[in-house]
Amino acid sequence: MLPRLEGCYSMPKKQQAQRLAEDDVEEVTEVETERAKPRRVRSRADALLAIINPSKSQIAIAIVLFFAVILIIIGVKGQQDDTDFSTMRRADLVQMLDSLTAESRKLESEIADLERTKQKLSSGIDSAQVAAKEAAKRLEDMRILAGLAPASGPGIRIVITDPNEKVGPEHVHNAIEELRDAGAEVIQINRSIRVVASTWFGRTDDGVLIVDGKPVSFPLTIEAIGDPETLEAGARFRGGLVSEVENQNIGGSVKISKVEKLVINSVATPKAPKFSKPA
Repeated sequence: MLPRLEGCYSMPKKQQAQRLAEDDVEEVTEVETERAKPRRVRSRADALLAIINPSKSQIAIAIVLFFAVILIIIGVKGQQDDTDFSTMRRADLVQMLDSLTAESRKLESEIADLERTKQKLSSGIDSAQVAAKEAAKRLEDMRILAGLAPASGPGIRIVITDPNEKVGPEHVHNAIEELRDAGAEVIQINRSIRVVASTWFGRTDDGVLIVDGKPVSFPLTIEAIGDPETLEAGARFRGGLVSEVENQNIGGSVKISKVEKLVINSVATPKAPKFSKPA
């Protein structure tokens, strides 16, 4: 029997060759891994550098994408607007067109007046007198618009009946806003209350409608000076005053009549501002 050697063992040559091959593969893999790490680091650095310092081609692509997104948003919005108009009735569209036409004519007339005033002032002939006269006219216009002076002119008269006592301050307020949007210059309620910018609407604990702290009774009369056709179209517009009051929930009625010359004598009492002052 052969003596046993401590700390050593025997292995066939074939197994030794296979073990050496495996060791070589592991060493090669480790070397490749070590070589690949700098490449990854360089790849991240290159990406960061491309973001901070983009090339001309990248900038061009970004600009093209930006404008493409803008065009898509505009197109979608345009389609939504077209859809909104397409769902409106023909009568409503006609009323809207009439309102815009009347407003356009009014603005054209104001521009013509201002141009004539400008020419008179530029000519130098009695310019001081022209300026004084124009200032007085503007002051009177401001007094009328502020509700501080009586006024007269064409317009409409609206009479609202409320047998079920369901017409609230919100309905009257909406009616006033619709008339303002339609170009009403002067508005009066029940021939005694001048509607101005500070006018407010409410209800007492007993359910009585109040305007500027004053109780008002039905039938409620609203008079407005402006273009009669446009004002009536604004009141009859779908979802407006007539639609709200005459629906089944309220059960009231609205009568609108055109008046060639309305005379509004009620005036508002000016209130001194508490917080604001001339700039």
